[in-house]
Amino acid sequence: MRTVVGVLRGGPSSEYEVSLKSGANVLSALDINKYEPHDIFIDKAGQWHLRGAPVNPERALSGVDVAINVVHGEYGEDGTLQRILEAVNVPYTGADALTSALAFNKHRTNAEAKKLGLKVAHNTLIDSNKITDLHKTALNIFRAMPHQLIVKPAIGGSSVGITKVDNFDALEFALQRAFAVSPQALVEEYIAGKEATVGVIDNFRNEKVYALMPIEIVPPASSPFFDYDAKYSGQSIERVPGYFSTVEKQELVDAAKTVHQGLGLRHYSRSDFIVNPRGIYFLEVNPAAGIGMTSESLFPKALQAVGARTADFFDHVIQLAKNPKKN
Repeated sequence: MRTVVGVLRGGPSSEYEVSLKSGANVLSALDINKYEPHDIFIDKAGQWHLRGAPVNPERALSGVDVAINVVHGEYGEDGTLQRILEAVNVPYTGADALTSALAFNKHRTNAEAKKLGLKVAHNTLIDSNKITDLHKTALNIFRAMPHQLIVKPAIGGSSVGITKVDNFDALEFALQRAFAVSPQALVEEYIAGKEATVGVIDNFRNEKVYALMPIEIVPPASSPFFDYDAKYSGQSIERVPGYFSTVEKQELVDAAKTVHQGLGLRHYSRSDFIVNPRGIYFLEVNPAAGIGMTSESLFPKALQAVGARTADFFDHVIQLAKNPKKN
């Protein structure tokens, strides 16, 4: 009997379109001789659909043996969807609800990464609900923080709402842009260097935590850094493997494993870093639900670089989700 696999995609976030493409790629990768795929679509209003008909989550998940969650952004990554799956007792890929909520909060994740011994940029958290004068707040930040700055929503993914700030006039706008996505903004010292991303997989190729090759990401010339538009413009350059020294590669791999295990993530994740002359700086972690799985996405390219088929990878993580005691 084939295992029924529900592939959850879409969702009410700005990453809706990318999630649809990720889900379509997962559905096409599943071995239909072993799995019976169910395409479970969640629209922008949060309505679940099965076979084109609107249904409640319990109906959509009825008979599903394991769920693959590729709903990017809020709802899919912040613990909401995970709590629904746990309530109906359907095993699923990726971090549990509590860990998902932690990883989705950049400020909390940075604090945990620092506790784990990783370098993080000097930063401060700004709460929009506590601001009475945005201009004055921006002025205080500009005077206190080292320049240049990165302003990003404290909660969110895929670099949505992120701005590089080179001068005071841009700072107030950057805060407003971040607050449009999240009630809190994280203002960080800008760390120059090569951006790297490293994927890890649990219990793969006889390793408890297996690291894929570090990928160097070079944004297109039209973008000052790797923001949302650069990620999905199709113009960025991914170097697999990246142009890193042997020492840098090992440090990146070690850091990605540390984040994955230290935060209590499961099955697979992808961590982003900046390689700077002062060392390796942690940027953020993408738990399984937040990792793009389109044909252009970084994680599938990293799998391909080590000779692993996407179909075999999903076969592996399905088994991890179905048999948690083997993790």
